[in-house]
Amino acid sequence: MSDHVYKIVELVGSSATSIEDAIQSAIKRAGQTLRNLQWFEVVQTRGHVEDGEVKHYQVVLKAGFTLEGETP
Repeated sequence: MSDHVYKIVELVGSSATSIEDAIQSAIKRAGQTLRNLQWFEVVQTRGHVEDGEVKHYQVVLKAGFTLEGETP
């Protein structure tokens, strides 16, 4: 088993549907430009309330991906 080195980026996903949908959209979009995504961590969850109802969800994620190339 080899050691891994990860780069961490911060993402913000949003959805009018659910927290899970906000996470999925952030990871899916990041996957279009970042290779080797391996994990994510939800660090913040918030939303928008209108007329006493939740209208929008926003999730801040840290996502890790492995770096390409040889390790020393």
